[in-house]
Amino acid sequence: MRKSLRALVPIAAAAVPFAVLAGPASADTGTSYQTTLNALNHSSGSGMATVTVHGNQADVKVSWSGLAAQFNGGDYPHVQHIHIGGQGACPTIADDKNNDGVISTTEGGPAYGGIGTTLSTKGDTSPKAGTDIKIAPAGGSTDYSRTITLSNDTMQSLQAGTGVIVVHGLDPATLSKQAQKEKSDLVPSLPLAATSPALCGALSSMPSGGVATGTGSTAGVEQLGTFALGGGLLALGGAAFATRRRVSAGR
Repeated sequence: MRKSLRALVPIAAAAVPFAVLAGPASADTGTSYQTTLNALNHSSGSGMATVTVHGNQADVKVSWSGLAAQFNGGDYPHVQHIHIGGQGACPTIADDKNNDGVISTTEGGPAYGGIGTTLSTKGDTSPKAGTDIKIAPAGGSTDYSRTITLSNDTMQSLQAGTGVIVVHGLDPATLSKQAQKEKSDLVPSLPLAATSPALCGALSSMPSGGVATGTGSTAGVEQLGTFALGGGLLALGGAAFATRRRVSAGR
């Protein structure tokens, strides 16, 4: 299973084929976007995020807690992204087209779009890194802080109000009996829980001179666990247990 998970990395950009915004974009210096991360699929998690843009550079801060922390003795990695090109919204239970009680990644895609930027702890931040569990925050909570370069597509989506932060990975035990038996809609070798969204928040610009309400703290993540479901987690664009709170993120 671990080999299967590692094999997911090259397919991240194509896993959810939603259109993304194209063309050149520029961001106003110091423009900030923020969101509250709300639970999807009964994840029992919550969080906050801010993205402060200077040119094509963004200071990203994300904090969340209450997500699945461990499985079969390993830390649960939660890949996270800025999704773009959709409706700039989070999906609702009405988007659960097969009525299994879970909004899968593809079912949620029309609302939040495809991956624009991967919020990895180090290295690649492109959509290609969207499923790399080795550079994803791990455990039940995180305080993530990293300065990254944004693509034109991502910057334009933020300006258009269609940027959405999504954190993936569910505790399989919280799913319905039907959903527990299902395979990922993206990668059949994985369970549905591994690829489904757990937290979601639509980014909105903060008023000029305003005060951020919902910023994450600035510690970062480096030490990564392995997802021992036979291996690991997630493609895309996906209960409080023992948590690992602070580890340092590479810039």
